[in-house]
Amino acid sequence: IEIWYFYSYIASISYRVYLKFMSVKINYKNNSSKTKLGNLIFFVDEKFSLSALKKNFTNQENKFIIDVLKSQNLSKKIISFDLSAKKKIFLICVKKNIKNSQIENLGAEFFNYLKDVKYKEFEINSDVIPLKLKNFVGYFLHGLKLKSYVFEKYKTKKNKSNVIINIIGKNIPSLKDQIKFRAIEDGTFYTRDLVSEPGNILHPDEYAKRLNSLRKHGLKVTVYDKKK
Repeated sequence: IEIWYFYSYIASISYRVYLKFMSVKINYKNNSSKTKLGNLIFFVDEKFSLSALKKNFTNQENKFIIDVLKSQNLSKKIISFDLSAKKKIFLICVKKNIKNSQIENLGAEFFNYLKDVKYKEFEINSDVIPLKLKNFVGYFLHGLKLKSYVFEKYKTKKNKSNVIINIIGKNIPSLKDQIKFRAIEDGTFYTRDLVSEPGNILHPDEYAKRLNSLRKHGLKVTVYDKKK
């Protein structure tokens, strides 16, 4: 099988099989939830400045957040605490000159918090980003989604948790970029499936069969018989 360009090309294919991960659904919304309940995610600078966040909370809530931060280790990338019985706050530190790969890593690190939170709906305010970074939210969510991968095809009990992340504000990825990120995620997950399959299942014939199925997406596949 000719696979010189396989990995780089497969990453661009929107192709998904099997239940692989804690389901993460991304919604882009015009307005914040009226109930203001759930888990709120905000991006802050290295000093955890709250000046851009004040309008999102009452005066009492702002005072409470300031008091909480006084007792926190501000060297952390992510700080979380309960604002009420039904509202949790996540403050994510964005360093100066942060690179796209580091933004993805930040999203991946945040995914670890999703598993331990009772309420599985989150809201990200894309307008509250301390630096003018193009596609920041897109790369952050991309890292989060890539981190969510789990190969559970042969497990008796599969993880059926569903996480909903609502994005509000104007600093969201374009439709073109959303499609690009999703295609890379699906292609990466498909490639990881191939790596994770046991050898008695994904033998050469089965491997060739699966790659042949990708011809419909435009991938050129050449299968050699024993003589060739």
